[in-house]
Amino acid sequence: MKKIILVLGIIVTAFSSCSDYIEEESLSNVPADETYKTASGFQLLVNSDYARLKGIYGGNPWLFESGTDMYAEGRTPEPAGISQYTLLIPSAANVDDLYTSCYQQIQSVNKTVYYSTITEQTASLNSLVGEARFLRANAYFLLVQTYGGVPIVLDNITSAVLSFKRNTAQEVYTQIIADLDASLAAVGTGAYAATGKVNKRAVNDLLAKVYLTRGYETFGTPADFTKAAAYADAAIAGQALNIPFNQLFVTTATSDNDLNAETIFSVQYDKNSTSTDPTKLGNNQFYYFSSYLGGAETGAPLRSYNLCPTTYALGLYEKGDKRWDATFMTEILEETVTVDGKAKTNLYFPYYRPANASAVKVRHFYEPKWFTAADKAAWMTANAARRATTFVYHPWGEYGADHTLIDNRDCYTIPVKKFDDANPTTPSSTGPVSTRDIIVSRLGETYLIAAEAYFKAGNPTTGLDRLNEVRRRAGVANATIGQFNIDYILDERGRELVGEYKRWFDLKRTGTLVDRASAYNYKIKAANFVGVDGKLKILRPIPQTALDLNQNKDFPQNPGY
Repeated sequence: MKKIILVLGIIVTAFSSCSDYIEEESLSNVPADETYKTASGFQLLVNSDYARLKGIYGGNPWLFESGTDMYAEGRTPEPAGISQYTLLIPSAANVDDLYTSCYQQIQSVNKTVYYSTITEQTASLNSLVGEARFLRANAYFLLVQTYGGVPIVLDNITSAVLSFKRNTAQEVYTQIIADLDASLAAVGTGAYAATGKVNKRAVNDLLAKVYLTRGYETFGTPADFTKAAAYADAAIAGQALNIPFNQLFVTTATSDNDLNAETIFSVQYDKNSTSTDPTKLGNNQFYYFSSYLGGAETGAPLRSYNLCPTTYALGLYEKGDKRWDATFMTEILEETVTVDGKAKTNLYFPYYRPANASAVKVRHFYEPKWFTAADKAAWMTANAARRATTFVYHPWGEYGADHTLIDNRDCYTIPVKKFDDANPTTPSSTGPVSTRDIIVSRLGETYLIAAEAYFKAGNPTTGLDRLNEVRRRAGVANATIGQFNIDYILDERGRELVGEYKRWFDLKRTGTLVDRASAYNYKIKAANFVGVDGKLKILRPIPQTALDLNQNKDFPQNPGY
């Protein structure tokens, strides 16, 4: 029986909340060890590796997006430490979310790698192990970006030892790249939309991100940026961005378009798989990025006022940018229907499934930044017949996150609609749950990774070409070489990737977290980042639970804490 090095992901709370973490239930009464030595049992192990992604991405997204320039607190309080930094300490709420879930993913893969040497040898075995090693690399990449150096654990965990050492960030990157190199050599080339499995394109995409991020580190080299550009181009593989932006995230009452030709990797959900516990087995992405969600079953739909877009985020768009209407619910619709002989007004979802389309009215309209007085007059005239009795016109600058300080009524911040689920698994009264996939990597972002990598590698002309492919699809004019810099790349990533679990990592990677968060997030000042030792809180702290459980008291905390 192998020893375990107990890292933070394997803490008492993890054991109590996930009893199958160490020992799986065998419904057939066949010992797990014997099961995993068969081809079908080993496939179950790999399936469990994929399932662990839901623990990483499916819950709240604080560590991905909170405390940035794009999203700020609305009328519902966010965890103060994560979102505002002043109160960010090792024991703060949600600090350990990624630490726990990523190490659970790592242990799941470690078990897979262990059994791969003693299970039934099949033609698909190497590819399956390659898929698993990709997932382990992804988990370590999230950890090293968030917390810096962390313990590297590669053994199959079977018993607990409460002592571990901290590897350096450089060592973690070396391990990530080793896993991805092995994965790239082993996985298949089948289209992701057809197989739903890690393929060479997904590995190339993650290698591009890893090398790009490592290039900014003190131990990074210019060669990292060159490699990032090459891997990004390998993932792009000459494919243009030809799916209209408003079709990338389209949802209807019967289907979604999550698994399209531009999806490179995602966390996949299925309504049938969540039917046993729909309030927990789905994900919350749609909930956190809209200020007004819910179903037609109530007149007071589910509300969320967390991670509301900042005025900076809303102001990134120019006239003609197709991403504006595809990303935000620029009109909130209402419909009055008769239920059990009584009139009831439904908001928001009549956009997707009106009972009587001719009776749908506009309750709220959010004026874009480029509107002039003449544009407003023209809109009001053109939509006179559509306006509801209680219609509200929201002028530019009066529906960002900070406006909740002045007016925090329902619908007074603009909703993000791209993650909406037109057919949620539960009514609003039982929980904010969606079974839409969470898209982790897609082609539009890969073009932007290539743009940044070429820029940092000293080839801005090629980088600009990659960025302008994104703008071409959006329907806006090409950026010029004079505009092309890191700030412009971050702005373009902001326009393209609203809510897609990227922003904190983007700012941390590029060294712009302090400046941008304090400039555009009304809750944050630059002084918020100054820690107890005068160092800036750039990395999140190593969670206190990890330090308390660790019998090696030489394990260092991050600067600032």
